[in-house]
Amino acid sequence: MELADIFRAHGEAFRAGHRLCGVQHRAMRAVEACRTAALGGHVAECDHCGATHYTYHSCRNRHCPKCQTRATERWLAARCRELLPVPYFHLVFTLPHTLNPLAQGNPKIVYTLLFQAVAQTLLEFGANPRWLGGQLGATLVLHTWGQTLTQHVHLHALVTGGALAADGHWCAPRRGFLFPVKALSKVFRAKLLVGLAAAFADHHLQLAGATARLAAPTAQQELLAQLRAQPWVVYAKSPLAGPEQVLEYLSRYTQRVALSNERLVVATADAVHFRYKDYAHDGHRRVMALTPDEFIRRFLMHVLPRGFVRIRHYGLTSNRDKQARLDRCRQALDQPILPKPTPALRETLADFWRRVAARDIERCPTCQHGQLRLVARLCPLRPSARGPP
Repeated sequence: MELADIFRAHGEAFRAGHRLCGVQHRAMRAVEACRTAALGGHVAECDHCGATHYTYHSCRNRHCPKCQTRATERWLAARCRELLPVPYFHLVFTLPHTLNPLAQGNPKIVYTLLFQAVAQTLLEFGANPRWLGGQLGATLVLHTWGQTLTQHVHLHALVTGGALAADGHWCAPRRGFLFPVKALSKVFRAKLLVGLAAAFADHHLQLAGATARLAAPTAQQELLAQLRAQPWVVYAKSPLAGPEQVLEYLSRYTQRVALSNERLVVATADAVHFRYKDYAHDGHRRVMALTPDEFIRRFLMHVLPRGFVRIRHYGLTSNRDKQARLDRCRQALDQPILPKPTPALRETLADFWRRVAARDIERCPTCQHGQLRLVARLCPLRPSARGPP
């Protein structure tokens, strides 16, 4: 069972009954066509038994659960190389669900405000001598979903346990403690509400449907007052198994969104069944059934705006002069400076599968003895379809 099967069976009916934006249409079409004749492919023949095998191209859409495995692994390897020999802390900043309708209609603006508020909060706490007194490093990854595909907008942050001071020495935090979460929550809330108020004042937000009432200034003030009066959720914990564990978890969703095919159980004409973790009951695994229409609606809520960057780095790990900053950190920590990474030779797909899955994709799956040899290339059935070269 795959997401593509559900889209192919129920996608046309869903599109007929719902108004979708361009990126949602593109995501659905890409998932439906992924690894089918629509995108073209190639034909290989075994040099031992003569069996013929067809392989079709991937869509490479970042919302497709079958794509981006190699990109994910490259991202994880690069981030692990940048880790400093210090403790790391895992923080999660959650957007109140009251703002979900506003985020649905204005995802790019609301998600950008979330990144800005979290980054400014972390950098200011790091620069405060009361806590660290220097520049920390933070990697932020946007998640917009919960286990049941409902809208749950939050940012995961992997933060260095310490900061680099202006004079070049390393400022370590208190043992097992980075920042007080209640103080983080208040500053995070204040910064995001300031940005939201400015977006209202500058008329940058599209207000329609469930948010149409917010066109009135009095309704905007009421919303801001309501949000200011409630506590915002910030979670902070030192990862027990090290930062690699958090990076590995985040890497699963750096190039994909919301759901993997492994969680799907079965789909019928009336329902889609999928597994989820019930965190309200000790994380027990359960199965949820949704109508195909509701399942597709929930999935498409998490399709990101075109070109939106959902992984961002700040402070010590921001892209500009990152290597020089990390080298100064290692000097301050009395650690050897790592040699500059040499340009890696592009790994072939066959070598990749041998390394990560101990599987030889060039060996004939029919006889298990011969080698597959390319004999023909298949052109895409759709002129506009995109596939790998």
